[in-house]
Amino acid sequence: MEAKPGQERDAHDGAAPFAAPLPAPREVAGFALHEALLDRALQARLLEEVREVLRAAPLRRYTVPGGRRMSVGMSAAGALGWMSDGAGYRYAPAQPDGRPWPAIPPLALEVWKAVSGVPRLPDSCLVNHYDPDARMGMHSDRDEACLDWPVVSISLGDDGQLRVGGTERGGRTQAIWLRSGDVLVMSGAARLAYHGLTRLRPGTSTLMRAPGRVNLTLRIAGP
Repeated sequence: MEAKPGQERDAHDGAAPFAAPLPAPREVAGFALHEALLDRALQARLLEEVREVLRAAPLRRYTVPGGRRMSVGMSAAGALGWMSDGAGYRYAPAQPDGRPWPAIPPLALEVWKAVSGVPRLPDSCLVNHYDPDARMGMHSDRDEACLDWPVVSISLGDDGQLRVGGTERGGRTQAIWLRSGDVLVMSGAARLAYHGLTRLRPGTSTLMRAPGRVNLTLRIAGP
């Protein structure tokens, strides 16, 4: 997940990261897709902030209640982090080893402010790392205390194919290819849509040294 040397790090120093107003997002499968919202310099800056998170909260591959180990490496930042084990899925105020979760990356908070459309800040930022063989099965985000708040997803690294279905498991799905710097907002009727990361295109981004993808999802998990 290391950024390549020589990338721009200060193109936005001292300035607001996004022009206002933002261009209107493209609606895809009921989601609002802000394509290339983060330019290369902002992607590199956010990746560095993510690396700081992972120093304090290393990636883990959780076990789901059925006993299967997830292929995606996961961590979190904020007051609450998501985790899974034999007892089930849940948000917790501390890592499995008892340490508190680190703070949410500042640039991720700026993204939330720019696209979420709500005044409240997120209290959880999930960090998912996909190597080329990792996948995330179809699921619906329903572990939060209130399901009315949006979920904001930020993509870094290689292109990833997101499959999106309806609010009930099964049925037809639609594919969305997410590229580095894209931001997806799940809200309204699409907030509870089933979705999963089913495919990567290794080598489509040079942001990281090794093939793979990082996904940040910002959410309000607590009451």
